[in-house]
Amino acid sequence: MAISRAQLLKELLPGLNALFGLEYESYGAEYKEIYETETSERSFEEETKLSGFSAAPVKNEGSAISYDNGQEAWTARYNHETIALGFSLTEEAIEDNLYDSLSARYTKALARAMAYTKETKAAAVLNNGFNSSYTGGDGVELFSTAHPLVSGGTNSNEPTTAADLNETSLEAAVIQIAAWTDERGLLIAAKPRKLIIPPALQFTATRLLETELRVGTADNDINAIKTNGSIPEGYAVNHFLTDTDAWFLTTDVPNGLKHFVRSPISNSMDGDFDTGNVRYKSRERYSFGWSDPLGMYGSPGAA
Repeated sequence: MAISRAQLLKELLPGLNALFGLEYESYGAEYKEIYETETSERSFEEETKLSGFSAAPVKNEGSAISYDNGQEAWTARYNHETIALGFSLTEEAIEDNLYDSLSARYTKALARAMAYTKETKAAAVLNNGFNSSYTGGDGVELFSTAHPLVSGGTNSNEPTTAADLNETSLEAAVIQIAAWTDERGLLIAAKPRKLIIPPALQFTATRLLETELRVGTADNDINAIKTNGSIPEGYAVNHFLTDTDAWFLTTDVPNGLKHFVRSPISNSMDGDFDTGNVRYKSRERYSFGWSDPLGMYGSPGAA
């Protein structure tokens, strides 16, 4: 449906002082704090996790050497989605000099809507990360206490008991990440990188990561998290997280959360011959998801 003069009546009348409502500030590209971005040239992308070898056994004198087999563990799939939005101005609205005043404003509003959609889709991976209805290549949700391994063991990238963000839970997360193994049970020397939080936890995060002494105690102890550089990249606020007490840690494990760009954002316009209306369109195609769940640690909070 085209935007007509009836919907913009006030702009046709003299004495209008200001137009407002389309020029609010937007948050930056917050998904970039979480995802690796890659380009894609296919309708979907798949990434397969490989299993290496188990620890080498002792070879007794005179006995044969042991042989091990590598194999594929599982495959993650990224299905790209097309995101598009547009608007149209009637021929009459353009004739009555509404084109110049509105096209720039609504073009900016279109860009804002597209960016907002991308942020909500990116955050949805974390918002749904504790939901067993949203599974990854290994058959379980992103955050689980039982990510299955080829060796028969499991990795856990969430606390056994859901915990709010505090000194104890953050230290426990760092220790838990250090215990992660590969598919054959070999330690992988994983480390946390950055804390990702909703706005409600920004003051808690500042106290935990940036004060010199321990928070909330009368002891004159150092803040071990800060002194050890346990979270080297600090924290980032994501305004599109829906759970006010959930918190997350990105790690240095490669091929974790990924954003594939199939078609970058493009804008176009054309005129419709039959109506004389001018149409504007914005379009992009991408996907958000995860390959290795160990790229992230998360707690839904205790509430």
